[in-house]
Amino acid sequence: MVSSLPESSFPAEADATSIARSLSIELGDLSESSFTEDALWRDTFALTGTLRTFYTPAKIISVWRTVCSRRQATSFVLSPEKAKATRIGESHCWIDVPFTFQTTLDPATTASGTISIVLGADGEWKVWVLKTILEQLAGEPNVDELEPTDHAPNGDANGDQESGEFDVVIIGGGQAGLSAGGRMKSLRISYVVIDKNENVGDSWKLRYNSARLHTCRQYSHLPFNRTFPSTYQEWLTKDDLAQGYQDWVKRYGIKIWLSTSLISGKYDEGSKKWTLEIIRNKQQQTLTCSHVILAVGSGGRNPIIPQYLNKELFEGTALHSSQYTDAVGFKGKHGVVIGTANTAHDIAEDMLDAGLTSVTMVQRSPTYVLPYEYHQRVQSRLYNDQVSVEVADRASFSTPIAITRQLALAGMHAAARAEPERFDALEKGGFKLERYGDIIYYIYVRMGGHYMDVGASKKIAQGQIKMKTNSLPVEYTTDGVRCENGDVLPADLLVFATGFETNMKRDVRRYFGDVADRADDFWGVDEEGEILGAFKPTGHPGLWYHGGVLGHARFYSRFIALSIRAILNGTPFPVYDQNGYGA
Repeated sequence: MVSSLPESSFPAEADATSIARSLSIELGDLSESSFTEDALWRDTFALTGTLRTFYTPAKIISVWRTVCSRRQATSFVLSPEKAKATRIGESHCWIDVPFTFQTTLDPATTASGTISIVLGADGEWKVWVLKTILEQLAGEPNVDELEPTDHAPNGDANGDQESGEFDVVIIGGGQAGLSAGGRMKSLRISYVVIDKNENVGDSWKLRYNSARLHTCRQYSHLPFNRTFPSTYQEWLTKDDLAQGYQDWVKRYGIKIWLSTSLISGKYDEGSKKWTLEIIRNKQQQTLTCSHVILAVGSGGRNPIIPQYLNKELFEGTALHSSQYTDAVGFKGKHGVVIGTANTAHDIAEDMLDAGLTSVTMVQRSPTYVLPYEYHQRVQSRLYNDQVSVEVADRASFSTPIAITRQLALAGMHAAARAEPERFDALEKGGFKLERYGDIIYYIYVRMGGHYMDVGASKKIAQGQIKMKTNSLPVEYTTDGVRCENGDVLPADLLVFATGFETNMKRDVRRYFGDVADRADDFWGVDEEGEILGAFKPTGHPGLWYHGGVLGHARFYSRFIALSIRAILNGTPFPVYDQNGYGA
């Protein structure tokens, strides 16, 4: 992956539109000389049928010519009037010029893209980044539009009580499952979302009372509309999210079966159908479908809990964060939180607010702390009341992760360097700090493990929340935990904020057995910087992973739906993977 932003500049008064109009770049006839030496191209299903990022002019041109020929790409049209300049300091400058094109080989599509051009030392404008995005399937409804319904389908929570046969069954009714369901409905695909909870939004509603998003409201919508208008607060609580999801399901008549769990499933190679055994309202039922989308959260929300010796001795309350509600009944007592990521900080702060005598966080290794205002400053440039969510998503999620990483590092680290005293105080409070962390690593590789500071760091710096960093717990006592060095932490309430399994492939094994042998892993990044497994063909026919943060759920659901619609039409997208085109 690239290690830096381009070293290029041009006068501040330069007009981006005029520059774009003067370009001699022909997208239908690109050559290696069209690109900078460190150029890269990210394709989001438009030409490769999957997610790919290519590096170096030679590789880009080789693949570009192959896939454009195979897909019969044509009608490339630049839109210079929409060109925009971006400046990161004085030496990192480029101009983004959008374009559109079509593919005429079945499945015929419309697509969009952007070229990011930089001014070279020789005075020539060259392409630094090329981005292409699948937009729509020709002859099909718009995957980005769904008309509200004035009535819900028959059945509990918009579910059809009779039919047991669908094109698609979506396992999980959180943000990923709902987004996928909405996209299926927009393309007139027969589907059902099944969720083990009793109510829409319970994936958030049942979390600890102080749970809230650490990203801004405008980033947090489900597809088709702004799910959370300005009447909602900027930092959405779990109850806000649950209410927004319920309203969205009613507004669009999403077919969801609640109190429904998957038991097991089998895939028949001959019929290319899944047979799923489910429990619905305490009764077993069989479903058949062509496609299964796993949207159960990372690892199906299976908690990771460290094991300490002598648990039977402990007279207090020990539980995982997934079981934690609040600390109201522990006023005047001692609380210990194992972990130092987002949830750990939220719970420690909640304990403090509940009046516990002492609150201690146990930290194993340095934690990246990202003040929320740093993140909001960057995120709000795209996600705001003036820019549509669809436009913001395309700008955000079509960019190669390598470039997104460099932009994030530049912005976040500059902000951190500007106020060192903030982080000095946190370290003086005993916190082991990663001051200049890599947020892209924490999102795309670790899937968490950082803290978006919404207030708890100040309480650590002030000593209200204590830190234990020099030795980890190894065994329980009657009234706390003993660490390796012999120190005892008093604890009436012990909460493990230690995360969850992150690989959904474990759930494939759990539900579908040997199907997992052909399925890819879920999450992390490959050598191109693409997310493993998610949103694209998984290696097993008819099996899809969907997950990630709200933006991932909203944006990438459209490509799962478009891919499935093409398969159901009998004209699947040819996939150009690491081995090229298959047979």
